[in-house]
Amino acid sequence: MGFYADHIEPALVSFACSMPAISRERARIVPEASGTVLEIGFGSGCNAPFYDECAVTRLFALEPSQAMRRRAAKRIADLAFPIEWLDLKAEEIPLDSKSVDTVLVTYTLCTIPDVARALLGMRRVLKPGGKLVFLEHGAAPDPGVRRWQDRLNPVWGKLGGGCNLNREPLALIRDAGFEPGPVTTHYAKGAPKFAGYMYRGVAFA
Repeated sequence: MGFYADHIEPALVSFACSMPAISRERARIVPEASGTVLEIGFGSGCNAPFYDECAVTRLFALEPSQAMRRRAAKRIADLAFPIEWLDLKAEEIPLDSKSVDTVLVTYTLCTIPDVARALLGMRRVLKPGGKLVFLEHGAAPDPGVRRWQDRLNPVWGKLGGGCNLNREPLALIRDAGFEPGPVTTHYAKGAPKFAGYMYRGVAFA
């Protein structure tokens, strides 16, 4: 890990992930999480203010970056439920099968190297009837925007912690065996179109 990965990248990603346009999206979906929750890619804790503290009993926060965990400290200090850090990658979820009620993943499927394996792991740890609550950006339906996503993707990924602009999160979720419930897709107001096409919803194990 170099200086950029340890200091610059976490600051840039944390800033981008807490922009007003993105926070508005988080506020619409994070309260869907309930019971024992596993959040994949906890980052600097941008979702913490939006949890329904009356609905969540325990939170497992999976985040392999020590720099991000340090940044999250203030945001999680006043949470009303217990939180346990899991400092492994999303492909290596260290929880028992059928042990959580909700898996929450926001703006993370775009960065996971083996995203198919990670999603299978998320499905494995969900209890019967458990839910995947997701908010992701990804491939846009407009050909012009999609072409820009494909052009920018190599550079974007190097600057943004491996983030991919052109993945199709809903297809990835279906391929892992989840059954999507209501899903909303739209361009986020205030975000650049090439990075602002949102997929928001719930899927069931």
